[in-house]
Amino acid sequence: MAAGLSRLSRRGFLIGAGGAAALAAAPAVAAAGGVPPGTPPVLVTEQASKRLLVLDPRRREWDPAADPSVVRWQFSPLGDPRYADLRPEVSWVYPCEAKPRRLRGRTLVLTTASFGFVAAVEYPSGRRYWGTAIGPGDDLFNPHSAEVLPDGNVAVACSTGAQVCLYAASCGPDAARYAQARLKGAHGLHWDRARRVLWALGDDELVTYEVGGEPARPVLAQTSATPLPVAVPGRTAGGHDLFPVAGRPGRLWVTTNAAVFQYEKRTGAFVRDYAGHGPIDREKVKAVGNDPRTGQVLSTVPEGGLGETWWTTRVTVHRPTGSYHLASGGIYKARWWLPA
Repeated sequence: MAAGLSRLSRRGFLIGAGGAAALAAAPAVAAAGGVPPGTPPVLVTEQASKRLLVLDPRRREWDPAADPSVVRWQFSPLGDPRYADLRPEVSWVYPCEAKPRRLRGRTLVLTTASFGFVAAVEYPSGRRYWGTAIGPGDDLFNPHSAEVLPDGNVAVACSTGAQVCLYAASCGPDAARYAQARLKGAHGLHWDRARRVLWALGDDELVTYEVGGEPARPVLAQTSATPLPVAVPGRTAGGHDLFPVAGRPGRLWVTTNAAVFQYEKRTGAFVRDYAGHGPIDREKVKAVGNDPRTGQVLSTVPEGGLGETWWTTRVTVHRPTGSYHLASGGIYKARWWLPA
């Protein structure tokens, strides 16, 4: 059941491109324990215990069983009557996305799970803003990411289902109507407020959609497609994570099977000129994001010897180099707690 163990202070995104550039050149000096002052909490999809966790950034070692105080907030729909109709006992098997967002004065956590669960969860109450289960009980659709739009509707990327769905979530917590667009290997989503388009990342391309119609009856229309860089000719690039570069609205983080890029919207180029490129740019990165205040970048990559081949117990931090460790964990993605 959802539990608000403590309130997190919200930090604004009031850093312009110039300020972000300055931070890129001069990351914050680490305090005792190697954690820079002002480091935000860390939100993880923890598949071993089937929970979302917001964890204390001041502690490099997280062991919730031994010290519950490292958990700032947690969510699981299991046993929660507000989500019972979504059959979380079969749909909430591998939580694979969690991202904090702001909508009309509220903080939401957008989450998906590979066996069908999708929800926009109000923070800190855990109340259901909206939710659905897409083919609950198997990975035929595999919802892999979600995004909320300014009108309150929610987009979902389904990787094995090869589709992007835009649900009329503004109509209520169990709204079922949706628009659909095909996208092979759909993995990531981001709403671009300035350009008013929905970015989506697939196996082979980065695309944009215009949203038309009315909130109760949305329409998706693809407006652009950019091929992803391929490491080996003839192979699929394998697009995975898509996330905004905080403090640089003209750029997006894009990960593939082989590399970590930033996409420059103005030129349509995938670049590797970002600060800390060397250790950040590597294979099989499941999630990446930056904190514009301290200059830190976090990422997750699988490690061997765990319950699933895509799990890790560590969240890697760059600039300065460090890591967080979750005891008995099975982390898939990690995000800085920066509701935007």
